[in-house]
Amino acid sequence: MKQLALDIGLASGPTLENFQPGSNAQALQHLRLAVGEAGALRSPVPTYLWGLPGTGKSHLLRAVYEALRAQGVLVGWLDPGMRWPTSFDERWAAVLLHDVQHYSEAQQAAAFNWFINAIDPAVGPPRWVLAAGDLPPADLPLREDLRSRLAWGHVFQLQPLGDEDLRAVLRRQASERGMVLAGEVLDYMLNHFSRDLGSLAQLLDRLDAFALQTQRALTIPLIKSMLQGD
Repeated sequence: MKQLALDIGLASGPTLENFQPGSNAQALQHLRLAVGEAGALRSPVPTYLWGLPGTGKSHLLRAVYEALRAQGVLVGWLDPGMRWPTSFDERWAAVLLHDVQHYSEAQQAAAFNWFINAIDPAVGPPRWVLAAGDLPPADLPLREDLRSRLAWGHVFQLQPLGDEDLRAVLRRQASERGMVLAGEVLDYMLNHFSRDLGSLAQLLDRLDAFALQTQRALTIPLIKSMLQGD
């Protein structure tokens, strides 16, 4: 039986609901409370998430961004790919700072400006600041005034997922793409590739595209064939 040619884009994006918490349930609950019913306005205390790559920081920041936007809330977003950050916008209800450890001098200056304007705005109530990086605040390679402010509020260290949680995430992501991951395929992926979730999700994307292209079922031979360029 040939696999149906489903579009990879059918897979859902990051949400707080499809985040697999594992040992990070406290951080997830904190974010859920913050975004519930204009929660950004009710939770002005800054929040900082940190952890190794693949622990879910990007997922959570993008999930929060989408959740607030769905409420009609305007949000400021800054990541290392934005070379020319804009000025702080008084219409923002929250400020999200992504991958802060990679900020340039100009981005650090913008992030500091956004932070100060969010916490002590000229107009309106304080805004929520949610930031994320690979390191705890004290170890970030940033200017001191920004680094110290990222440590002001709630700080959560995100932990990598264990095997069972990784399997659950990969099965769900595969199901969203119309794929079925057999147990032996999951074991092979976890034992032969980088175990961080971001890398595994990228591998799943590649396998989905290759399976559709070759009209073959998702098996260990298919993985080997893809890697060999067949």
